[in-house]
Amino acid sequence: MIELENVAYSYGGGELLSSVSLKLAPGSFHFLTGPSGAGKTTFLKLCYGALVPTAGQARLFGQDVREMTRDDIALVRRRIGVVHQDCQFLDHLSMAENVALPLTVSGHDPNSEQQNLTELLNWCGLTPRANALPPELSGGERQRAALARAVIMSPDVILADEPTGNVDWEMSQRLLQLLVELNRMGKTVMIATHDLGLIRAAKQHVQARVLRISNRRLQLAGADL
Repeated sequence: MIELENVAYSYGGGELLSSVSLKLAPGSFHFLTGPSGAGKTTFLKLCYGALVPTAGQARLFGQDVREMTRDDIALVRRRIGVVHQDCQFLDHLSMAENVALPLTVSGHDPNSEQQNLTELLNWCGLTPRANALPPELSGGERQRAALARAVIMSPDVILADEPTGNVDWEMSQRLLQLLVELNRMGKTVMIATHDLGLIRAAKQHVQARVLRISNRRLQLAGADL
């Protein structure tokens, strides 16, 4: 699905990632850890084609990123749902309209998808807030809305960048439960986080592989996590 082979990425003249190799298998669950500034967000961007490696090869569903056009990337991105760290929304649209935005951008008729949207908002516990504007949402509601927006196109892969970074422990558990449920539906999930407690909690419910970025390299983290 997503394959990185000896990938490196340089930024501002310095190498941020070096000799990174990974294959994300269908239905797998990964955590990505490492200190702030280690390159977790950069790594995720390489995984969904937002960045092109400066060395090595990145393949998305069998296609080499370097050989893909902008349209190719856009089509592949429909199969990869991304939960961004900053949860950006259009403040003049309701929460439900923001969640449905990928449908509009991809040419779908949101009205024909209304039942799916209703079911998704209910699954995320957001039905009472469907008509609220983004500034009216709490941090936890924004994160759940970001997750709903990422999965509205029913992607094969979900990449989440610090999805629990700005919420309390109870909401972190709620978000983790949603991601575990997605994995049980057959989705491949990767969560970038520095929260070791979240990783320990997840391991009670799902077989997760824990990866760590250290000294520009990607390593399998210790079994004591």
